[in-house]
Amino acid sequence: MLVSAKDMLNKAKAGHYAVGQFNINNLEWTKAVLLTAQELNSPVILGVSEGAGKYMAGYKTIVGMVNGMLEELKITVPVALHLDHGSFDGAMKCIEAGFSSVMFDGSHYPIEENIEKTTELVKICNSKGISLEAEVGSIGGEEDGVVGAGECADPEECKQVADLGVTMLAAGIGNIHGKYPENWAGLSFETLDAISRLTGDMPLVLHGGTGIPEDMIKKAIHLGVAKINVNTECQLTFAEATRKYIEAGKDLEGKGFDPRKLLAPGFEAIKATVKEKMELFGSVGQAN
Repeated sequence: MLVSAKDMLNKAKAGHYAVGQFNINNLEWTKAVLLTAQELNSPVILGVSEGAGKYMAGYKTIVGMVNGMLEELKITVPVALHLDHGSFDGAMKCIEAGFSSVMFDGSHYPIEENIEKTTELVKICNSKGISLEAEVGSIGGEEDGVVGAGECADPEECKQVADLGVTMLAAGIGNIHGKYPENWAGLSFETLDAISRLTGDMPLVLHGGTGIPEDMIKKAIHLGVAKINVNTECQLTFAEATRKYIEAGKDLEGKGFDPRKLLAPGFEAIKATVKEKMELFGSVGQAN
């Protein structure tokens, strides 16, 4: 059964670890993440961007697939199905489809409009027991058409949005979607610390978790980050494993072209990546 991310993130914030959000793009991605979470007894958040939602034939299709897997694979750890970087309309559609958590990314609006739209969603999500993520500042780079320059969030604006009653808050602190460039200046811990002080017990979210050095990840968790998003790294490891399989000619041996065999190395690569991240984030063994 899908659950809100509220309890798992409040527990993570209090316990000084983070829950991973791993974006899913198809059945293999979803199965790999769920099985790894179960094996490691870790809570987990399945992230779905609006672009991935369209690719996977719509939000209701995704809800059906995930709910089916939870039952068939006997998944007992807490699992939240979460809209990533959603528009207001996208969030409403996911709520209707049966998602247990949504993100409304109003960071590109003036703060007054961000607050207005977020306030409306807080009321709707609270009435349905769904967790809500909001964003202030922007995440650098591009993800499914959502482009950000990577501006650090204003701590005072973060407090304004946190006070609306959202479940979690994503704040730009110099983080970037996709691969980090060599000249990346690193995370702004000064900004994160200021935001954490003003927002108190609010679980904070770190987007762009791929490529951030381990010491920065651990410091971010220490300063209040309770949810870390990973997408690009799973894509890269899946692609690398699939490429090696094909370049080795495995797809030409016997029935190596069977998609169940062709995609198996990538599936295992995602499991390994998710395991590595859960261990780094400290969520292993925290499902109960």
